[in-house]
Amino acid sequence: HRGPGVFAGGGEVGKKCRAGGGGGTRVGDGMGCGGEARDAESRVEHVAAVVVDASYHLHRERGPGLLESVYETVLARMLEQRGLRVERHKTISFDFHGLHFDEGFRVDLLIDGCCVVELKSIERTAPVHLKQLLTYLRLLHLRLGLLINFGAATFKDGIKRRVNGHHVFAPSRLRVRHALPRAPPDVS
Repeated sequence: HRGPGVFAGGGEVGKKCRAGGGGGTRVGDGMGCGGEARDAESRVEHVAAVVVDASYHLHRERGPGLLESVYETVLARMLEQRGLRVERHKTISFDFHGLHFDEGFRVDLLIDGCCVVELKSIERTAPVHLKQLLTYLRLLHLRLGLLINFGAATFKDGIKRRVNGHHVFAPSRLRVRHALPRAPPDVS
C-alpha cells in the first residue's frame, strides 16, 4: 500500500527537472518537464508535495524535539526511497561582478535539483530563517523552497513555503547610472 503522495516510478532517472536543462534529474513518473515552463512548474510542485508528505509522516511518527541532523538523515532516506535524488549539504557557489565565490553557503537538502529544503529543530523560527531560504533560492536560480521546523508542536506550525519571485525588470529611469554624464566643454 502506498500512502498519500507516494508515487510509482521505481527511480528511473532521465530528463532534467528544471526547464532550460538546469540541474537535477527526474523520476519516471510520467510528469516530464520537456523544457517547458509549465511542465517544470508541475514537476517542482510534485517534488514539493512528496517532500511535505514524507516530512509530515516523519513529524507524526517521531514527534518534535530530536536533533536537526536526525530529521535530515531520515528525511533524506525517505525521499530517496520515494525515487527522488537528494543532495545533502550542497555547497552553493556563485558569481558577482566578475568575482567567484566557492564557499558561500550550504543547503540542507536539494531535491531533484529543483526544490530547496531548509530544516530546523527549534521552538520557533525567526524571520532570518526565511531570508536564509530565499538567499539559497536566488543564488541557485530556483523557484521553490520549503522551511521545515521539526521543533514545532504541530507539523502545520512548522512548515513554510517560499517562492522566489525575484525578476530583473526592464531598465527604468530610477536605475543607478554606471557613469556620470560629462559636462559640455566650456567654449568661452
